Amino acid sequence: MPTVAESQTSTETDWVSRFADDVIAESERRAPGKPVVVASGLSPSGPIHLGNLREVMTPHLVADEIRRRGHTVRHLISWDDYDRYRKVPNGVPGVDASWAEHIGKPLTSVPAPAGSAYANWAEHFKAAMTAALDELGVEYDGISQTEQYTAGTYREQILHAMKHRADIDAVLDRYRTKKDPAAQGKGGKKPQQQKKVDEAELEAAEGSGAADEDDGSGNSAGYFPYKPYCGNCEKDLTVVTSYDDDTTELNYTCSACGFAETVRLNEFNRGKLVWKVDWPMRWAYEGVIFEPSGVDHSSPGSSFVVGGQIVREVFDGVQPIGPMYAFVGISGMAKMSSSKGGVPTPADALEIMEAPLLRWLYARRKPNQSFKIAFDQEIQRLYDEWDSLGRKVADGTVLPADAAAHSRAVRTAAGELPGTPHPLPYRTLASVADITAGAEDQTLRILSELDPENPLTSLDEARPRLDRAENWITTQVPAEARTIVRDEPDKELLGSLDDQGRESLRLLLEGLDTHWSLDGLTTLVYGVPKVLAGLEPDAKPTPELKAAQRSFFALLYRLLVSRDTGPRLPTLLLAVGADRVRRLLGA
Repeated sequence: MPTVAESQTSTETDWVSRFADDVIAESERRAPGKPVVVASGLSPSGPIHLGNLREVMTPHLVADEIRRRGHTVRHLISWDDYDRYRKVPNGVPGVDASWAEHIGKPLTSVPAPAGSAYANWAEHFKAAMTAALDELGVEYDGISQTEQYTAGTYREQILHAMKHRADIDAVLDRYRTKKDPAAQGKGGKKPQQQKKVDEAELEAAEGSGAADEDDGSGNSAGYFPYKPYCGNCEKDLTVVTSYDDDTTELNYTCSACGFAETVRLNEFNRGKLVWKVDWPMRWAYEGVIFEPSGVDHSSPGSSFVVGGQIVREVFDGVQPIGPMYAFVGISGMAKMSSSKGGVPTPADALEIMEAPLLRWLYARRKPNQSFKIAFDQEIQRLYDEWDSLGRKVADGTVLPADAAAHSRAVRTAAGELPGTPHPLPYRTLASVADITAGAEDQTLRILSELDPENPLTSLDEARPRLDRAENWITTQVPAEARTIVRDEPDKELLGSLDDQGRESLRLLLEGLDTHWSLDGLTTLVYGVPKVLAGLEPDAKPTPELKAAQRSFFALLYRLLVSRDTGPRLPTLLLAVGADRVRRLLGA
């Protein structure tokens, strides 16, 4: 584990350390002697995707750096499970159009998908994310907003917000679109531009903790920043018709079912502050020092911008340090697993990659830099890069920022994350899994022959990386792209070969026994065209030689798997086995 000095020396190049410096200093200024508080918000309105994970990983990495320096930190994750159910997501197993009848209810009042083991919609989708965060080594304090609101935890803050509703309304009005289409909107945007900003925010907010709530701007009775859930149908399609500050008596009607009710807000717990008031209220209540937000929250009139004014002017608090984080893209997901019908989740990624690799993807890029998570062939290159970084760390040639990112990926302040004892190349494991269709005896035979000087003796030594590679092959590689080794020699092709073709196969077969390892076969298959050209096996490649190598490789692929391409030839040869290679190549 890096020492405090080691952590601090990377400050100049490491974004996590820079934020940790700022957060520690700000926490000591605001709340000396108290734990440093960082926060995230997640809405379990459906599968929580890999873009939402950045909402957690950014403060997690900063919090973990602060813990490494010996400070006490609380990373709060607010589960926004008291948000309204907005819409029925497409393609979620066990969910059909009948779930539309629950739109407007709190997420914790919506039934879980059919067949789920969980009590309600929110718990169903929280469960997968909770398991993923545990695997990723994220230490946090989870807060259910359903529990907070229904227990009356925020009663004082709600009454305060209602008392100062005119002040809140005035802040919000600075950003509302003017009715005159020729007039400039507040915040420097024309009305049409502001509308686009608002729509973009609402769309991007789905599943990120910023639910599609209005800002409380109401009706002829005035503005109210609080929205009751109906006492009859449980939906939030309610309109506050009056409120008395002295008695806290509130009247509302429900536009969904026509129910009307009079309640006293000082003892009523079935409702919540609207989003643009709820968020800054929590900043003040929890004393949050650091909380990032998506790019959608940083435009004029967005939640973070408006919240900064509301927390200061209404709740006498301070806005957190809040870096903007960019979107996370996905590279080539062939088919969905837990996130059927939507974008992939952390659980999907952890099916095909180890936790340290996924952590590294979030640690190595600054929050404002977008990046992609690979579900296609790019994952093999990504693993090659990761293994190369590990070798540089081991031999001391790594750059400081890269060393810091690697350290944050493989361990937390609590200790090392589980890893693979004998980490063979991912592309090799994927090729073997492809060729053997997961047969363990064949897999062990092939993997044990990769490196005769350090042979694998048990498949457990290659796990969990081996399991991730097998999952990638079976879930992300289309059936038509899978490798099927021929059962019988292609006699027609063998019979059509010229003298050079037959000689190339003879040289390969002649060298099999003395080159039977991954490195040895690599040297052999690249060396055969060199020897045919009258060169030494270690000669530098020329354009002509590269063309000859490509032709030779294509011939081998056609003879072995009836295609012009396939897994790396050394791995393929090991997988097929020397005897079968000899038979298929016409020995």
